Amino acid sequence: MTYTVSKIRRQLLLGMLGGLTMIMAGGIPAVVSAAPIPLRGVVEGFYGTPWQQTERLDILAFCGKHQLNAYIYAPKDDPYHRAKWREPYPADKMAELSSLVQAAKSQNVRFVFAVSPGLDVHFSGLAGYKDKLAMETKLSAMYDLGVRDFAIFFDDIKEKDGKGQAKFLNWLDEHFIKTHPGTASLITVPTEYFFQDMQQNGTMKSYSYDFSTTLSPDILVLYTGEQVVGEGIMDTQLSAADQLYGRKLGIWWNYPVTDYMKNKLALGPIEKLPRQGNIPAIFFNPMEHEQLSKIALATGADYALDPAGYQSQQSWEKAIREQYGVLAPAMQQVAGQSQHLENNWAKVGRPDGAALRKCMDAYWQAAGDSQKQQKAAQEVRQQLESLSQSVQQLQSALPAATLKECQPQLQQLLRIIAADQSGLALLSTHSHKAVSSDLRQTFESQLSDVRAHDKEAVISETAARAFLNELAAAAGVQ
Repeated sequence: MTYTVSKIRRQLLLGMLGGLTMIMAGGIPAVVSAAPIPLRGVVEGFYGTPWQQTERLDILAFCGKHQLNAYIYAPKDDPYHRAKWREPYPADKMAELSSLVQAAKSQNVRFVFAVSPGLDVHFSGLAGYKDKLAMETKLSAMYDLGVRDFAIFFDDIKEKDGKGQAKFLNWLDEHFIKTHPGTASLITVPTEYFFQDMQQNGTMKSYSYDFSTTLSPDILVLYTGEQVVGEGIMDTQLSAADQLYGRKLGIWWNYPVTDYMKNKLALGPIEKLPRQGNIPAIFFNPMEHEQLSKIALATGADYALDPAGYQSQQSWEKAIREQYGVLAPAMQQVAGQSQHLENNWAKVGRPDGAALRKCMDAYWQAAGDSQKQQKAAQEVRQQLESLSQSVQQLQSALPAATLKECQPQLQQLLRIIAADQSGLALLSTHSHKAVSSDLRQTFESQLSDVRAHDKEAVISETAARAFLNELAAAAGVQ
């Protein structure tokens, strides 16, 4: 059964007004009329290898430095977070979590402990009662470690029981959150967690209706925008989502996370998010690569501190300068080739290598005018050579941990650049058969080498790598 938005909007208005006045524990308001966003931070919520203890300690220090005041512990592939959520953490893991909680406090960062029970949780009968107690026990153990912020997530599961989930959360809110001094408002992510999945043709889906109207107004709901991974969220889109849900929604932003495209790095800035404020919370989901995630996360921190005044390019350049020092020019040039992520359901990030692509387009547009095309080819060569030098500089001087995270992409970029250079040379010497024959063999070998590594490392897809395909087509190379 579905419910039209027009029919439920009046009913939801009271809940929306309640959300506007909700106050988070610890003196942080859930909704304010101006920047900064009250609750802002990092959610370790990606699929794949969870961060190690040293990486989490490092990101907590990073959060403290950049005034990100929250970190959500929610690694999808931590078995005790999701698949084995009922089971207590082993003693060694509890010791690690305790260290993280203390480190977060020292950085004035709120450590949010999350559980994702949706794979097999029960909501009714004896099994449902046991699961409520199991969750209460799980959270109590973390409370004893000093955790005062908790989250329960129902994303990425097949079963959609909106009322059951909401009642489960309401029970935890009443029997755990409100009975334990100092705890903040409970945070959740519903199963329909992006706008296009919450409604269809202006009609709210039954799950989202049941969940949103049953859930206590004291509980903070996060959503990912129009899609799971989208280009951005306009102010009007956020307003529509708030109205639909009957409360102010927080944002879980899926950039720079790359768990759906692991062979590419997301090294661009956060961009295209709401500018008008009144957002209760925002969390940025990072990559497995903790060091390289910091470029985008630093820009996210700037955005969250001042949504209205945020300038993505300036923030991005500043982040790279602060993080890479003398290597900043080289990193900026290379990072600019790895910003955009796109597949058949996701699209986010600025275009890769826009300046380089412009020169390459000029080269093709000059076809038929040999003098103009030679000049354009020289400009492309200069950019490729500069990019190659930047890659080599990074390979020789990056810290070992950072280099390990990006070495496959750096190596592939060097292969692409070399092949591009050979392709340009081949097309410029096509009238000299002897030279052209040798160059063709070189180009074919380099092209084959690039293709052999395409699946393990993606970079400069629409610029240098796309140009390589264009050169091959123009030279008649399969």
